[in-house]
Amino acid sequence: MPELPEVQTVVNYLQPLLRDKTIDSLINPNGYKNVFENGQLSSYLFILKGKTITSLTRRGKYILLNLDIGYLLFHLRMTGRLMLETPDIEDMKYVSCQINFTDSSTLFFHDIRKFGRIYICNNLNWLERKLGIEPLSKEFTSNWLYNKLHCHKRLIKYFLLDQQFIAGLGNIYVDEALWLSGIHPKAYSNKINKNRSDKLYNSIKHILNKAISFQGTTIINFKYGQNNIGNFSDELQIFGKPNAPCPRCNSPIIKHYLAQRGTHFCNKCQKY
Repeated sequence: MPELPEVQTVVNYLQPLLRDKTIDSLINPNGYKNVFENGQLSSYLFILKGKTITSLTRRGKYILLNLDIGYLLFHLRMTGRLMLETPDIEDMKYVSCQINFTDSSTLFFHDIRKFGRIYICNNLNWLERKLGIEPLSKEFTSNWLYNKLHCHKRLIKYFLLDQQFIAGLGNIYVDEALWLSGIHPKAYSNKINKNRSDKLYNSIKHILNKAISFQGTTIINFKYGQNNIGNFSDELQIFGKPNAPCPRCNSPIIKHYLAQRGTHFCNKCQKY
């Protein structure tokens, strides 16, 4: 599933291309109705027709098209893509939504596995209740992280994946940040002292900013624009590298399953 850096990459790419476009019509090419999370195609069209995109932003793993009135949101889930180029005829069976603009341009929501969702709303209150702090915001501080960790007793890997705690983190960047900070994914949050918490804080920000600068990570499905891929894969230290030597101590990288996700770590230099 695309994580914060991948979603931000999509937003950065589409922002100058979609800003100021006005929605003319919506089509559901493959007939998959569940893509519309809180309504039907007819209600989406009624609400969105004539609305203009003022900007694109990101909240957690959601892409927000900010309209002159209201919002149109996309969650890519596992295989969702927002495309400006018309897909091949064969690929149209994967297009759950087609947005036509008044300037004759088009935005396609292409989703092979059909897990992605589209939302319309008048405000973002429901999303703010759903999501935690943004890890690249000024509100996310080292003291905030330390205090939150010590309010709970949870395995740190579980905690960092919880979108109600920190929004946008996912499996790849949690594994990388924990390795960089030397914290074992099974460490309990309330046992992490201030020094190690500060290292984790700096690691999270460093990893996310660096991944954004490389346009995210493509391992299997993530693409943006005209089939561009994320270039952070070569920068990964441990994720996706079971049995490879740890870059820090040469011990073999271990892969276990935590929170139903493959978790990569070094059992020697990552401490509880």
